[in-house]
Amino acid sequence: MNKKTLVFGASLKPNRYSNYAIQRLVLSKINVVAFGLSKGIVSGVEIDTDLVPYKNVNTVTLYLNPERQKAYYNYIVALKPERVIFNPGTENPDLYHVLKANNIDFEVACTLVLLSTNQY
Repeated sequence: MNKKTLVFGASLKPNRYSNYAIQRLVLSKINVVAFGLSKGIVSGVEIDTDLVPYKNVNTVTLYLNPERQKAYYNYIVALKPERVIFNPGTENPDLYHVLKANNIDFEVACTLVLLSTNQY
């Protein structure tokens, strides 16, 4: 499986779930790109601090709280991902409605659990 995943809200801090997710996605041989507040590299993946218009994004996995997500609704929709994963703490009914209106699937799940149970 090599469907591109955007880790949105990526962190350089090794104890953050977004950091673990990047590591696990790389180990699972999934093409990963990342956006966060601080530039750096995690498991060979560069964290971008600018909103790059990535192409062919299959999945956006969110690690931003709902309040901070608001500024990025249009960006996420413009990427035209097949799905958005709302990790624990990122659940956002407002964004669910925006995604539904744009025919983008979403699920409330944990990327790490999905990967560890081969459901990703």
